[in-house]
Order: sequence, then structure tokens, then C-alpha cells
Amino acid sequence: MSAIKALNPKAEIARAAQALQININAARGLQDVLKTNLGPKGTIKMLVSGSGDIKLTKDGNILLHEMQIQHPTASLIAKVATAQDDITGDGTTSNVLIIGELLKQADLFISEGLHPRIVTEGFELAKTKALETLEKIKVTKEMDRDALINVARTSLRTKVHTELADLLTEVVVDAVLGIRKEGEAIDLHMVEIMQMQHRSDIDTQLVKGLVMDHGARHPDMKKHVEDAYILTCNVSMEYEKSEVNAGFFYKSAEEREMLVKAEREFTDEKVKKVIELKRKVCGDSNKGFVVINQKGIDPLSLDMLAKEGIVALRRAKRRNMERLALACGGMAMNSVEDMTPDCLGSAGQVYEHVLGEEKFTFVEECKNPQSVTILIKGPNKHTLAQIKDAIHDGLRAVKNAIDDGSVVPGAGALEIAIHDALMTYKNDVKGRSRLGIEAYARALLVIPKVLAENSGLDPQETIVKLQEEYRDLGKPVGVDISTGEAIAAADSGIWDNYCVKKQIIHSSTVIASNLLLVDEIMRAGLSSLKG
Repeated sequence: MSAIKALNPKAEIARAAQALQININAARGLQDVLKTNLGPKGTIKMLVSGSGDIKLTKDGNILLHEMQIQHPTASLIAKVATAQDDITGDGTTSNVLIIGELLKQADLFISEGLHPRIVTEGFELAKTKALETLEKIKVTKEMDRDALINVARTSLRTKVHTELADLLTEVVVDAVLGIRKEGEAIDLHMVEIMQMQHRSDIDTQLVKGLVMDHGARHPDMKKHVEDAYILTCNVSMEYEKSEVNAGFFYKSAEEREMLVKAEREFTDEKVKKVIELKRKVCGDSNKGFVVINQKGIDPLSLDMLAKEGIVALRRAKRRNMERLALACGGMAMNSVEDMTPDCLGSAGQVYEHVLGEEKFTFVEECKNPQSVTILIKGPNKHTLAQIKDAIHDGLRAVKNAIDDGSVVPGAGALEIAIHDALMTYKNDVKGRSRLGIEAYARALLVIPKVLAENSGLDPQETIVKLQEEYRDLGKPVGVDISTGEAIAAADSGIWDNYCVKKQIIHSSTVIASNLLLVDEIMRAGLSSLKG
């Protein structure tokens, strides 16, 4: 009888071979779900929530986040894969496939009596060699616009259809290059992503400026201003109650009027200071003046501003204040006392776009924007969500390429090269650990195999072709998903992120090794003891 049964008769337990089988089945189950998503020709999954909401996606990360996974092992693998996305922004599906395949290949040897510990030792040796091969194969080069477009295209074509992917590629690369500052880390929060349920997905565009999801609050304010000064401020322009509860006593209506007037004057003074500044910088010219305030502006203040031809927006989001200063120049002011013309930004045009009930304000034609907006358009909610997820991945792919300063050939080329290197290395290893290396090498082939399978090609035939071509050419070759022939990934501009591949090799090996070494699964937590 198991020792845990003596301590807790209600415990559920799975021993050695059974525990291993549970883990391997879970990994393979998850692998089968995500398998068909891989690559540009992968299929799309449709997720339906409890309330009937629909989500269409090919992104492994979204699937694992949204799916309800109850199996403990599958849930563990899903967490590792989503952590991969949090760290590098891509590679979730590949991670799950490789973990599933590592366990599947190890199972072939374990079922013949090989101890899991020996397999994991082989995995560790293979991981070190795989990372060495990755270092040799990576291509370090100047990350100019063309190189970044190739990286972004490779990532985006696996998420959305080709025509849209090619459009988004240009958008995300130009967005990242727009906010990039020499010698500083790239902050992707400076790329605002705004959604408009309007027209079709091909109308998605990059705005070199800012788009805000609210409009001016006064009917007399202009809807379109050209050559405008922009004042970003965080000043309350509305009547406020005092923080302490104070009471005022008055004997007559005149005294009450005086009190009200004095209270109003306090707010009016602030508004007058803004108007003074506008008169000072605009003079008699027909230049526009736009005030974007983080706090409120009450109707009377709006009226004063409208009479002066000033366009005022209130209650702007805090993150937009930071972005506005970067996009238009100038400074965000917290007080009206020290306002000078130097604190103003400028924009070529500011206009309002009304869409049904919603208003959008566009701040465009900024001189040197260091914050930009990607405006996503689509006919329905799930299209917008799908594009938004793809853009997030595209932005991360471009950022990774700039940070790494190097890229790796894609289309399964890296996996073919590592397989070849491991098969040669296996002969130098003494003892049974070499079987673990062999299992690891075979497992990596799952990526080119699945790419071929999803494209309607014969996986075995494709792998053989690739291996022969790699030995003849001596440079990394991947799968041409249109013909099934070998293709020099580097010449075709198919590049993957170096940090994504490195992370996949690290995390998939660690998790697969841990799962193989589990010889007992006990459900004996406190919750199962109740009753």
C-alpha cells in the first residue's frame, strides 16, 4: 500500500508508469489542439465563451489564456507557454509542440526500460549543444527598415491573412522606428492602439500623432483646426467645493451674489490665463489653439474658451498626456501660473471624427513625433480583437530584433540544423545519455513536420528533402510551404527572433525534464479531505 494512503485514506494517487502516462497524454492532448495553428497556413480556432461571445484566433497565447484547462499537467504546460509570450511576445505554439514531442520521443525509450533520469541527462547535454548551434547560426546584422520588415512579416503572417499581414508589417515597423530613440530602451507603451469599428480591416493605418477617443464638449468649437498650438495641462477649470466643510452666512441677496461671484472668479482667472497665452502666441494670425486637459472644464469655462476660438478637450487619459508631450512637443503643465509659449506643442491639423455615438479626435502632422497611434479598423469586434493581438506580437517581434541585433533563419531551418548537429554530437557521447540526445533531436523536427502538414504536404517526404538539401548546401534551409521544396530561409527573408528561439530551447527542455521525473501524482490537498 502507498505510504500516502496510510496517512490519508482519501488521497488519489497515480504511481510510476501510470503517472508518466498521465503527463505524456496531457502534453500530447495540448499539442494536438495547437498543432494545426502553426505557420502561415495554420487553421483558425473559434472560441465561444459562456455568454456566447465569439473569438477567432490563431495565436497560441490567446488560445491558452482563454481556454479552460482542467488537467493539472496541461495547465502547467500552458502556464509555461504563456510565460514565454510575456517574456518574448511570441513562440507559444512552438513551445507547446516541442514539449509534447520531447515527452512523446522520450516515451519510446522509457517504454523499453530506459530510466527517465538518463533521458533527462541526455536532454541537458542536447540543450547545451542546441544553444551552441543557435549561436553559430544566428545572423548579426544592421537592423535597418528592410531587415525589420522581414522579421515582422514572418511573425504576422502566422497570425492573420497574407494581405492584412503585409499591411500591418509596414505599420508596426514604422511605429517602432518612429518612437525609437538612440541609446534608450524602446518603450512600446508610446504606441497607442486605438480601435474603430468602421470599414474593413485593410483600412488599418498608422497615425503619426495621437488619436483620442473623445471630442470637444462645446457645440461652437471648431471641428477642424490647422496649424495649431497644443497646450497639454492638468489643471481643474471647473467650480470645486472646498475640501473642508465651511459655512458662509449672508444677510442679503447682494451678499450672496458677491460670494458666488468670488467663487466663480477663482476658476475664471485660470481660464483667462489660457486665453491670454492664446492671444500672445496667435495674435491676429489664423493659427489654431487646442487645450487638452486631464481634469474637468465646466460649461461656463468652455463657453469662454469657445468665444476665443479655442478648442478644448477635457478628461483626457493620463497616459495620453505623456504621449501628447512626446508627439507634439511642449510640456504638460500642472499650473496656469508659469505658462510660457515654450510649453506649447504644435500639430499640422487637429480634427474630430464622429462615428455613430462616439467621437474621435485626431492630432496629426506633428513635426517629430516620438509617440504614434496605430488605428485599427474592422467591421466587427472579433476582427478588431484579432488584429490587436497580431499587432502586439508584431511590435514585440520588431523590438526583439532591434534589442538582439541578430536574427535566426525561420521556416524550420534552425530545427533542421540543430537536428543535424545533435545527430553528429551523439556519436561523441558515451553511455546511455546519447539516447536522450537522439530523442531531443527527433523532437525538434516537429516544427518543420507540422509546417509541412498544415500546408497539405507530406511531412516525411519534406523532412527527408530538407535534410538532404542541408547536407549538400551546408547552410540553413526551411520548408517552402507553397511547393514543399527546400528553401534558403535567409534569401527569402524569413527571419525569426533570436531571443524567442533561445527561450523556447530553455523552457521546453526544463519543463519536459521535470514532467519526465514525476513518478507519483497525489491528489491529497486539503480541499479533497473535506466531507
